[in-house]
Order: sequence, then C-alpha cells, then structure tokens
Amino acid sequence: MTKIIGITGGVGAGKSQILKYISDNYNCRVILADQVANDIKLKGGICYEPLVKLLGSDVLGADGEIDKKKMAAKIFIDEKLLKNVNEILHPATISYIIEVVNTEKNKCNYDYCFIEAALLIECGFLKIVDEMWYIYAAEEVRRKRLKESRGYSDEKIDSILQKQLSEEEFRANCKVVIDNSGKLEDTYKQIDIALR
Repeated sequence: MTKIIGITGGVGAGKSQILKYISDNYNCRVILADQVANDIKLKGGICYEPLVKLLGSDVLGADGEIDKKKMAAKIFIDEKLLKNVNEILHPATISYIIEVVNTEKNKCNYDYCFIEAALLIECGFLKIVDEMWYIYAAEEVRRKRLKESRGYSDEKIDSILQKQLSEEEFRANCKVVIDNSGKLEDTYKQIDIALR
C-alpha cells in the first residue's frame, strides 16, 4: 500500500532539495502544492475562469494565460482581492491533492506519495496523510539561504517568518523531524533511516 507522507517546514528549510533526493532514490510520487496551484489556473484548469472573472482580462498575457506578475501586482495591493483569490485557489488545490492521493492509494504503483505545501498543518492535511514530516533548519541557516538563493532582505525574511508556524507547533504536529541544518549527506542519512 502507498504510504502518504506530508512534508512541511519553514521557508528556507530545504524542502525542495530533500524532495529531489527522495524522488531520485525512492519509488514515489511527489505532489507540490505550489505546482498544483499553478496548473489549476492554466487555461482549461478549474480556477482559470473564476480568476479571470474576479481579476479582469487585464491579468492575461498575450498567450491568453494568467500572467503571474500581472496577477501578483494586482492582488498584493488589495488585501480583499488577495483573500478572494485564495478562496478560489486554496480549496481547489486541496481537492485536487486529495483526489490524486486517493487515486495513488487505490493504484498502489508507488511505495510513497509525498505532499509538500507550506500550510499542510493549517489546511487539515493531518487527517489525509499517514505521517507528517517536519523539515527543520536553524533560523540563521534559513536566513543565510534565503539571502543567498533568493536575495531576500532581513525585513522580507522577518515578515515571512512571522506568518509561519513556530518550531514548537511544527514539532508537535509531525511524527518525523529531519534536521537539514548541516551537511546534505547527514540529511540524506536521516531520510533513509525514516523510510526504512
């Protein structure tokens, strides 16, 4: 039977790198919530029409697809609009993921199905997954990564960290903690042990 594992953790903890290692080394399917949210707002996707209706056709690019930059520019200056966009995207993303999870459970093609999303715990995924993993990295490590890889300022990092769950909340809700503060080889060893 396919085991369903949720992967969560703060920004800059290295979830993407960990999922790359897992998908390269294990018989699994990886579902990225951000990717799902992008896919369902493409032309023909379930959120395309509602979003265009809400935001107006000026958010469309020359190809008729929703332009990410135009959409971002519009919603980040209008909190009500951002809330309305999230009310369209979040439930649709969750429904899509649940559908994929149920399909994978029935097919049993994979040993594992990993779901990665920033808000797994907050969105009630504890009821859906067999196990929740917390990818931990010390705050100074995460800050350094975000500055180097994304060019974020201290102010931007502060504002992101304030909106995320505390380390205590992550740990209280997760069965497995993977410490990704040090060398990647050490992280990979922890993953191998957890999956054995």
